[in-house]
Amino acid sequence: MKKLAYAVLILAVVAAAFAAGASWSGRRGGGPGAPGQQALYYTCPMHPQYKQDRQGDCPSCGMRLEPVHEDGAVGDGAVPRAAGTVRVNPERQQAIGVRLGVVERMGGTHVLRTTGRVAPNENAVYPLVAGSEGWVREVYGATTGSLVRRNEVLATFYSPDIAVAQQSYYASLETIQRIPRDQLKIFNDDYLVDGVQRQANTLRNLGVSELQLREMDRRRELVQSIRVLSPVDGFVLQRNATAGLRFDRGFEFFRIADLRQIWILADVYENQLPFIRGGTRARVTSRDQGQTLEATVSRTEPTFDEATRTLKVRLETLNPGLVLKPGMFVDVEFPVALPESLVVPADAIVDTGTRRTVFVDRGEGYFEPRQVETGWRLGGQVEVTRGLMAGERIVISGTFLIDSESRMASAAAGIFGVPARDPVCGMDVDEKRAEAAGLAVRHDGHAYYFCAEECREKFQASPAEYIK
Repeated sequence: MKKLAYAVLILAVVAAAFAAGASWSGRRGGGPGAPGQQALYYTCPMHPQYKQDRQGDCPSCGMRLEPVHEDGAVGDGAVPRAAGTVRVNPERQQAIGVRLGVVERMGGTHVLRTTGRVAPNENAVYPLVAGSEGWVREVYGATTGSLVRRNEVLATFYSPDIAVAQQSYYASLETIQRIPRDQLKIFNDDYLVDGVQRQANTLRNLGVSELQLREMDRRRELVQSIRVLSPVDGFVLQRNATAGLRFDRGFEFFRIADLRQIWILADVYENQLPFIRGGTRARVTSRDQGQTLEATVSRTEPTFDEATRTLKVRLETLNPGLVLKPGMFVDVEFPVALPESLVVPADAIVDTGTRRTVFVDRGEGYFEPRQVETGWRLGGQVEVTRGLMAGERIVISGTFLIDSESRMASAAAGIFGVPARDPVCGMDVDEKRAEAAGLAVRHDGHAYYFCAEECREKFQASPAEYIK
């Protein structure tokens, strides 16, 4: 009888231990009926208004339904996740073109590629301006875009002021010639010579070229047509003269540019400017012309273009054969030495203008939105200065659709503005709602947001305990 009693007692102890272990395992493992782990219902991350009492797929988009637990956690593992986290099954990822990449460190010498536009060298642009009023007599073949040679006749004009100036010039010359050379000293030779020069300068200022002035000096005839000559071998940027046109003083007949040395205005973003310094060598390529040139970055400050919202960096280069014309577009390559830093593809960043977001792969199809801060941008790569670590897997393609689903998930959680994290409990809260409810506190120049008054009071009592 004693042996039977001992056997029954041992069996009872083993049964009790097994029952206790099963109960403890159920609480730790999140099995059915475990406190805080039982799924209340299943919902679609894309359409949170759809609810079902069992697992399955959403009839609208085909996404796998996720369990919603008693503690508010979403997902099979019942692990609380950051606001906006979404789950996309592998089939859905393939359908929307989601690709993943790894955050890496990059450094060394790289090439910054951009576009540039050919512009004339402003120091070699010659406006041909009328020195008096008159009439255009003839205009020859040069038009906007024409290449012209030095001393080529572009047009002729007549001006009454030049006719009067010619007569004064001839009179001064004849005065000197009538006086015997041995008597010039008596009549102040310097004064007479200076008078001739003053008359010659008057003709020059009125638009008479050196060639035509020498002809006047030789022939001593009253010239009715004054020739407009090109001062250099160049390119006609602008033509305003037409036959029969009456013009006033200051009228511009032509604008000529010497294209032997030209400028290239390259488009550069502001965060790329620190890598481009005056004196840097660059490579300029014209695909249409099959021409490659070496250019030098000017030491002048770049200008801002409101239309493209880029900075115009000026490069200077020679133009052999005058193959590059003003207005042409070229490819520009800058060699850039970069310090080692975290970089991600530009397509991985969702930029709303107020914040930049990257979606981090959390495993099992979950993608968490992560706010990041960025630095330089070079080609298709962007530097990340804060928010990511090397080795993390992120979404590099399909980010737009992931972002759309993330916004809907945030809206379903009651977060419509910029999400912030409560420093006390770690819960994601809406900044605007927290501000309106008086649950925002500024400390040492920074704003902190809270989900409830209790968290706010704990923070105010001991800020250093919750600020990392």
